[in-house]
Amino acid sequence: MFNNIKKDFPIFLNIPDLVYLDSAATSQKPQQVIDSVTKFYSKENANIARGLYKIAEDATMNYEQVRSKVQKFVNAKSSNEIIFTQNTTSSLNAVMRGWGENFVKKHDKIVTTVMEHHSNFVPWQFLAKRKQANLVVVDVDDDGQIDLGDFEKKVKDSKIVTLSTVSNVLGVINNVNKLCDIAHEQGAICVVDGAQSVPSMPTDVQKINCDFLAFSGHKMLAPFGIGILYGKEELLEKSDPFVYGSQMIRKVTQKENEWNDLPYKFEPGTPDISAVIGLGKAVDYLSVLGMDNIHKHEQMLIGYLLKQFSELDGLNVLGPENSKQRGGLVSFSLDKIHSHDVAAMLAEDNICVRSGHHCAMPIHERFGLAATTRASVYVYNQKEDIDKLINSLKQVQKVFS
Repeated sequence: MFNNIKKDFPIFLNIPDLVYLDSAATSQKPQQVIDSVTKFYSKENANIARGLYKIAEDATMNYEQVRSKVQKFVNAKSSNEIIFTQNTTSSLNAVMRGWGENFVKKHDKIVTTVMEHHSNFVPWQFLAKRKQANLVVVDVDDDGQIDLGDFEKKVKDSKIVTLSTVSNVLGVINNVNKLCDIAHEQGAICVVDGAQSVPSMPTDVQKINCDFLAFSGHKMLAPFGIGILYGKEELLEKSDPFVYGSQMIRKVTQKENEWNDLPYKFEPGTPDISAVIGLGKAVDYLSVLGMDNIHKHEQMLIGYLLKQFSELDGLNVLGPENSKQRGGLVSFSLDKIHSHDVAAMLAEDNICVRSGHHCAMPIHERFGLAATTRASVYVYNQKEDIDKLINSLKQVQKVFS
């Protein structure tokens, strides 16, 4: 199923020797997605929810059909629970502003983990400071797993618990179903950052029973500029919008206004319609492949990568050694070689990885590191990509030895 998939991606046809191992940062785009955006601008370009002429009505219908596709993709109860945003960061900020500002009070407890991306850490730091609440950080063990005892202790009497399904540094898959259950037992809401999980594994928000889930389109084959916020309808009803303007209101007078119905009260102004159309095609593409199949493919590749890494002296891996406990990424360091030097030398062989702190400084600090190199895989990767990475890493070590 995955052997011939690169033919669907123009970038690999245009750059045949490209070894792209940075899908945790953003995915490449298949021709089907690119064509859908081109078709929109060439044949259907109009604003939504405004005009009564055909292309405007078609644009509105196609836009709302994507909302329904996303609803089914994550198994939300209603399309009213799917909010289109700009990215994962804006989705998480929408929860912080819309729900957190209303319900977090002085001395309340907000719980997060040390492994979070800054987008799921900094907003809660800001809210805690603004509300004089307490931000409590759960630690991980030396294998990168959430310390369950520490979690259960710190989550007591909390108002919000926020965590990621898959760490963008450790690669570890957290048992968010169980962690959300523990949070709910304490009366807290559970916010999940799904940026690294939704593109790569089955997601069922009703099984997870999270209250909010944030993710981005660009990591799942869709264009840049489209993010998604899932929220339970009853919580979205209680939340306030934090960006104001047209479309998110039902009525405006000189003295007051009235919010629009869900989901529109959180979608002010003109959205990136073409990106939403592209998201719909991306969901179609992934659904044909099957999210279970994608997850298995990634775990096969990560298992192969970890085995190859284990044979390289001086290479240290962050996170679990068992590929079954991981998503599709591995962060690593090489003894006495800075991650930027590693990435720069790999780039000379047209191998794309990320280096640095990956917008997650606290977890690097936890392991006494300033930076790591990260390799991540997706649907278009094969073992040959990993073989090329390993061969180039051997050359890096040779040059610096």
